[in-house]
Amino acid sequence: MVRRLLLGCSAVGNSLVERVAEGSEDLLAVTDDAGWASTLRDRNVATVEADPTDPSSFPERAAVVLVASDDPARNVAAASAARDRYPDAMIVAHVGTAPTAEQVDALESVADRVVDPVEAVATRVRDAVGLDELDSGTDHAFDRSAISTRPPGATERPPRLIRTIRGLSGPLLVVAHDNPDPDAIASAVGLARIAESVGVSADPCYGGEIAHQENRAMVNLLDLSLSTVDGIDLESYGGIALVDHSRAGINDSLPEGTPVDVVIDHHPPRGPVEGTFVDVRPDAGATSTLIEEYLSRLGIDPDRALATALLYGIRIDTRDFTREVSIPDFEAAASLTPHVDESTLDRVESPSVSPETLRVLATAIGRRDVRGSTVASCVGEITDRDALAQAADRLLDLEGIAVTFVYGYMDGVIYGSARARGTDLDVGELLRDALAQAGSAGGHANMAGAQVPFGILETVAEDESLADVVEEFVAGRFFEALSESSAPPTGTTPEAIDADFPE
Repeated sequence: MVRRLLLGCSAVGNSLVERVAEGSEDLLAVTDDAGWASTLRDRNVATVEADPTDPSSFPERAAVVLVASDDPARNVAAASAARDRYPDAMIVAHVGTAPTAEQVDALESVADRVVDPVEAVATRVRDAVGLDELDSGTDHAFDRSAISTRPPGATERPPRLIRTIRGLSGPLLVVAHDNPDPDAIASAVGLARIAESVGVSADPCYGGEIAHQENRAMVNLLDLSLSTVDGIDLESYGGIALVDHSRAGINDSLPEGTPVDVVIDHHPPRGPVEGTFVDVRPDAGATSTLIEEYLSRLGIDPDRALATALLYGIRIDTRDFTREVSIPDFEAAASLTPHVDESTLDRVESPSVSPETLRVLATAIGRRDVRGSTVASCVGEITDRDALAQAADRLLDLEGIAVTFVYGYMDGVIYGSARARGTDLDVGELLRDALAQAGSAGGHANMAGAQVPFGILETVAEDESLADVVEEFVAGRFFEALSESSAPPTGTTPEAIDADFPE
């Protein structure tokens, strides 16, 4: 099957073909230039000597179409014919020599990427369609499996995403999950940038609040523009995208069941995921990694603020590449690094610590319940949910500890944050087993969270504190689920932990 179709040939097409192994079976060239046709055939490239603007000479299918003539008018005609024939294909078009403004506009209206000038075209085309520096002697050039370490489907996703966005009847609302972390914030801004690159206006937004001091510093120092979901008229948008979560009304402020057009997430789905375009990859360490991949594949250079935000999102979700990390995370970070504002990133990573965060950490230490290599702690009433995650991360640094769980309550809801390291235990499954029936819980093997409404717990006896009731309820379920786990963590004794935090 033809996967890449070259329409017209010139120095651009020739430069591209030089990167292709002789005899590649998934590349077809269509050109009516007898000289170029002869040159291509000498390299054993399948070539049809015909008009590249005539769709009757096109193959039945093509995933990527490269328009590479020197004639701007013919490039416009060829790109238009290719768009009609292959509505879901990625079309990368060279502007040709001395194009008019009208010709450039015409190309931009049908192509996913328009490249110029000639000197940069070959490199930009390879970037846009996912070609890395390949060994021209291998028999697998142009085979997706030989292109870097991108997962199967990486080449097909960009044109499908762009096609979905272009098909919207109005602007795109990009929704991060409630109380967004850096990964969700950066991903929302990044997807909005992708939509705007193809002429579709987009508004990134979130529900709840940005409470964590590092998250606030990221938004303020990078001057990232996001709106809150409250007060937004959903009817004024032509489509809705979810980033860093996958179900409307579940951990976001949208009405449950809201129709969704685009979903991009790296968390394992815990229910059916619906959308015109869905890209959920649990193997990735961060949704920002997926957004960077789209930017790279589409040839969109992120500005310094967006690049910095995406890199920070990857670093936070992978805990500086030590947790749930994958090869694409490293590749995305390497691609973003040249564009990053390092001085601003340093300021984002070292904000002042709020008194609430210090109080929660101190309480977590003082009320710790250590059993084997697991520590759980109820910190009582809180004002900042993100402080729980910071405390859970900090307690995981204790020698001999493999699993941490810190929980507290605010506004009638119990919130918990769990972490794991150096164990086969899946804390996402652990929290689901312990608390999903009473509320909602889940996450990754090494990082998870839970939310449980108070319900009858709020009606406590006069001689009992609410914190004690919450601790009895949550700790009982947590440790019971832990004891029933097929892979309980192992570690040192509580005495070893007490040595780190003496009374």
